[in-house]
Amino acid sequence: MAEIQKVFNRYEKKFLLDENTYLKFKKDLDEYMEEDNYGIHTIRNIYYDTPTDELIRTSIEGPKYKEKFRVRCYGKPSYDSMCFLEIKKKYKGLVNKRRVAIPMEEAESYLIDGVLPTNPNQIFREIDYFFSHYPLEPKRYIAYDRLALFGKEDSEFRVTFDMNIRGRDYNLTLYSDEDNEYLLEPGQRLMEVKISDSMPLWFVRLLSRYEIYPTSFSKYGNFYKKQLKEA
Repeated sequence: MAEIQKVFNRYEKKFLLDENTYLKFKKDLDEYMEEDNYGIHTIRNIYYDTPTDELIRTSIEGPKYKEKFRVRCYGKPSYDSMCFLEIKKKYKGLVNKRRVAIPMEEAESYLIDGVLPTNPNQIFREIDYFFSHYPLEPKRYIAYDRLALFGKEDSEFRVTFDMNIRGRDYNLTLYSDEDNEYLLEPGQRLMEVKISDSMPLWFVRLLSRYEIYPTSFSKYGNFYKKQLKEA
C-alpha cells in the first residue's frame, strides 16, 4: 500500500547564480535562514513522457496549464528504499505537486508490471488515471545536488540551491548516477524560491543588492532542448 500521500501548492521562482554571487549572497542569507538537517544531498529523478515527448513539448510552448510525472528518490536508493511517485502540475504560475511515498519494490511492480498496491490511496488513483490517459514510459534521468534552507521566522519560506544538474536518456534507473551530461557551467547554481504568497521584504532587498533576477529554467525542459540542439 502507498504509505504517505502529500499535496503541495505554492509558487516557485528560479534564479541562476554564478559561484561568486552565490558565496556572497549565501553569507547574507544565513542571517535569516537555516539549512535543513540533510545538508547537501542528492536528488535523483526519472521523468516519464509519451513516446513523442508530448508532455515536455507542450510545457516548452508555455501554456497556462502543464503537467508532468516523475519518480524521485533522495540519495542512493536500495531495493527497500522509499521513493516518491509525483504528479507536478502548474497553472498560471501556481505549482501543485501531488505525491505518494512507496517502497522501491512496490513502485517497480506498478511502473513495470502495472500492479497496483493494496488499497491505493486517492493520489495513487490519480497517478493511475494519469497513466491511463497518457502512454507514459521512462524517458530521462535528471539528478542534482541540493542545499535547502528554511526561514528562521517563517519555516514555510524555503530556498534551495541546486548544483551539478545532470542527466541522461539511457540506462533509466535510479540506482545509477554515472555517464551523465551536465546542464550548468562549473560553479553555477540554480536557486529556487518556494513561497505560498509573497517573498519577505528582506529577501527582495537582498535580490536587489546582488542584482539577482528571475529566470525560466526547467531541468527536464533544458535537458530536452540540449538534446535537440545536439541531434
